[in-house]
Amino acid sequence: MSSDYLTSHFALEGRNFVVTGASSGLGRAMAGFLAQAGADVVMVARRESELAAAAEAINAGRRSAEYVGADLLDRDSLAELAAECISKSGGRVDGVVNAAGVNLREPVEEISHRSWDVTLNLNLSVPFFFSREFIPGMRERNYGRIINIASLQSERAFANGLPYGASKGGVCQLTRAMAEAWSRFGICANAIAPGFFPTELTAPVFGDAAARERAAAQTAIGRNGELEDLAGATIFFASPASAYITGQTLFVDGGFTAR
Repeated sequence: MSSDYLTSHFALEGRNFVVTGASSGLGRAMAGFLAQAGADVVMVARRESELAAAAEAINAGRRSAEYVGADLLDRDSLAELAAECISKSGGRVDGVVNAAGVNLREPVEEISHRSWDVTLNLNLSVPFFFSREFIPGMRERNYGRIINIASLQSERAFANGLPYGASKGGVCQLTRAMAEAWSRFGICANAIAPGFFPTELTAPVFGDAAARERAAAQTAIGRNGELEDLAGATIFFASPASAYITGQTLFVDGGFTAR
């Protein structure tokens, strides 16, 4: 295999990606990885000041990042939001990373209709409806990449996580269904299922030394994740190198689910 093959198949120069949940955590990190690999990114999140700072950090590294402040829970505005992202991408979006998510961590007796709906909406419904807005353009070019975010709770049941687990289990099946629907048009849909990484969503774990060490001990590697551990999977699923892989969920969890 030549070095030219590796360069061409893993490079993202000239590609445009939209990343949701990009103001912090996994979304911000993944947008940065894509930019470092050469992609131009449009970052979407609700908290506009944090989003602007995240985009500025990428641009300071001589990469290209635009941003759009939006509340993804407003599903009626997703078509308009997608159109704005396409416009900021120069008329072409090659891939979508659906990293926005919520985990309310409620005891099962306290789960309300509203908290259930918010969780299922943002974690499961939005990735489908938002991604679908970009499919016509991807079909025209016979190229597209959709990267969803699954979870350890796609496979394991955790306390105080029933709606979150239900939504993330659904993400795995959504990813397979997206692949069945769109892969014949050159659009690959895959999911990354992170283990424990230091983000806002996992702050209750990382803020408790005993819980943090317990999570690390459950992995095969013996440590929790660092955001850089997600770079390889992100770039791979975004790149031409993953052209024959679709409908899959890759657990980047240090072997947590292997034990």
